[in-house]
Amino acid sequence: MLIFNWNLAMNRIKSHMILPVKTGEKIKFSFDGKPFYAYKGEIISSALFANGIKIFSHHHKDKSPQGIFCANGQCSQCAVIADGLAVKACVTEIKDGMRIETLKGLPEIPELKEEGKFGEVEEIETDVLIIGGGPSGLSAAAELGKLNVSTLIIDDKHKLGGKLILQTHKFFGSVEDCFAGTRGIDIADKLEERVRTYPAVKIWLNCECLGVFSDKKIGVLYNGKYFLIKPKTLIVAAGAREKSLPFIGNDLPGVYGAGAFQTLVNRDLIKPSQKLFILGAGNVGLIAAYHALQAGIEVVGIAEAMSEAGGYKVHLDKIKRLGVPVYTSHTVLASKGKKELESVVLTQVDKRFNPIGGSEKTFKADTLLVAVGLNSVNEFYKQAERAKMKVFICGDAQEIAEASAAMFSGKIAAHKVLKSLGIMREDVPKFWAEKLNVLKSKPGKIYPNKKNHEKNDVYPVIRCSQEIPCNPCVTVCPKKSIKLSGPSIIKNPEFDGECAGCLKCLLICPGLAITIVDKRKDKDNPLVYLPFEIERDKIKKGDRVNIADENGKTLGLAQVAHIKDFSAENTIVIGVKVPATMADIAASVKLYNAEAPRKTHGLKDEIKDSAIVCRCEKVTAGEIKKVLRAGVRDMNRLKAITRAGMGACGGKTCSSIIMAIVRSEGINPEEIKDFTQRPLFIEASFGSLCNYKTADKSSGNGGWSDF
Repeated sequence: MLIFNWNLAMNRIKSHMILPVKTGEKIKFSFDGKPFYAYKGEIISSALFANGIKIFSHHHKDKSPQGIFCANGQCSQCAVIADGLAVKACVTEIKDGMRIETLKGLPEIPELKEEGKFGEVEEIETDVLIIGGGPSGLSAAAELGKLNVSTLIIDDKHKLGGKLILQTHKFFGSVEDCFAGTRGIDIADKLEERVRTYPAVKIWLNCECLGVFSDKKIGVLYNGKYFLIKPKTLIVAAGAREKSLPFIGNDLPGVYGAGAFQTLVNRDLIKPSQKLFILGAGNVGLIAAYHALQAGIEVVGIAEAMSEAGGYKVHLDKIKRLGVPVYTSHTVLASKGKKELESVVLTQVDKRFNPIGGSEKTFKADTLLVAVGLNSVNEFYKQAERAKMKVFICGDAQEIAEASAAMFSGKIAAHKVLKSLGIMREDVPKFWAEKLNVLKSKPGKIYPNKKNHEKNDVYPVIRCSQEIPCNPCVTVCPKKSIKLSGPSIIKNPEFDGECAGCLKCLLICPGLAITIVDKRKDKDNPLVYLPFEIERDKIKKGDRVNIADENGKTLGLAQVAHIKDFSAENTIVIGVKVPATMADIAASVKLYNAEAPRKTHGLKDEIKDSAIVCRCEKVTAGEIKKVLRAGVRDMNRLKAITRAGMGACGGKTCSSIIMAIVRSEGINPEEIKDFTQRPLFIEASFGSLCNYKTADKSSGNGGWSDF
């Protein structure tokens, strides 16, 4: 008899500054014969992580343990056996009484339990089909819905919003165009609410797109049934998938993408880590670090191979101010652990990104996030082009940029669709394209902060010194005293005028880059108001706290005189008393001290060639190099020789790594013939493609067979 432990505290987030704590109906399941609990509606991977289980399978080739990587259905690292069927744990809902087992080797094909019959495949016509319900897809759907254009938007998740539903931070960009100053999770709700007001727009959630076919039809799985959609026009807004890097131990359980981490933490309120290291200091890596701190996870450090972080300076600053070290000109040399990740080996790199011998250092960590960029999910677009369909593309599927740009990109795609359907005659307005270029612009120049507050007793100190597209503080100031230094929203905001001390600019700033200095009661020891979003009740009135400047340098201790909890903004404002000389440079409370790494003996150069490139088939960098050096320039031939790209993910993860190796070998990428794309984008059961139906109810599909 199985005895179930209903302890809800294990590896679940018990309190969060931004998100409500998860509760719900408790259900039972077993893993490898041991009893556990989950919440109804939870995804298998999250339920396993909640119970401390990170090893989901053992590879058929070398029996090595495997865990999650993308948590987005794009790879196959998280496969388990659930009630006798091999499934992806990251996209499969757990059921009461489900028997889950570690997948060891190759799964067996289940037996057909009883005879059934083939069902008809329904064909549905619509003016527009949108693949992807993220920020760009939703923005396109809203534009089409306004004009009563028959539109079907499909998404493979249970909720609209794409990656927005994982973002607890406030967004940059333009207030009027993309809700700048609003948290991503709230933007997702606003976009969904807007789309659902238009009767012409139909929404299919938990709907998987399998492929775009030569007869201009799109195959989808929805509610366990297979449909063929025949649109007049197609919009591909399928987003992006995460890149990986070849280093030793990159396939250990505990090494996975930043998006997977945000899914566990911010969507499912799972605490998957105690000590976290991050590879990549672009916006994704920096934001993931901040989300980890909000979840009570220690961030040991961030490594960045470039000499400077690639993300917004304000994102970088708020991480450094809290005490998290950022190691530029460094990369991960190896991940180590017997069965799961236990430590990360870092090395300094030269200008050509070659490891510098003797610079290795080891950090203890149970999780390594790989945040080294994204690849566009554009396969559907390419399939549609080959089928000579009317097709448009937007968002990250078109070009990797911020979600603010994706929203405007969707709006432009909808305008192009309207013209293709004959509903509009005009081309996309020129200023729309110009605005999109501004929203997707990379971080620009850094200027010294101007001080125009010498005559004021209360004033904001604005540390937004880098050119980035953002204007919320300008729009919210009741005195109109915050202005941009130029006509574009990438220009830096400056204070010049009177300040009401209302804190509105501080509260709306996405980069937490504004503090308020108040000298009205004490000019020698003024109050400085600091934004704080890490944890309620972590700091109390009367506490003495460390204060850091903009770059994370400790300035000294200060006493907390006031704490104001703005629950509507989910932001706490901490008022500290500081000497007047510190007032303008006090930027944040510093919470953490950097952990000293352990010196590591030099590692042999040849281990780089044993790094895994293809996770599905365990193909190494050395094997890829050997084939390339033999003169192979056809990816299909390379696949036949090495099996790279032959696994369940269809080359989605390894393709970009192989091309990086191509470039490192001095081979012109134009010489390489790409993989032949599989006709189906994701795995699908045989029975689903012909709607094969039996009387068997145990499949969980209401009789639709998984055979």
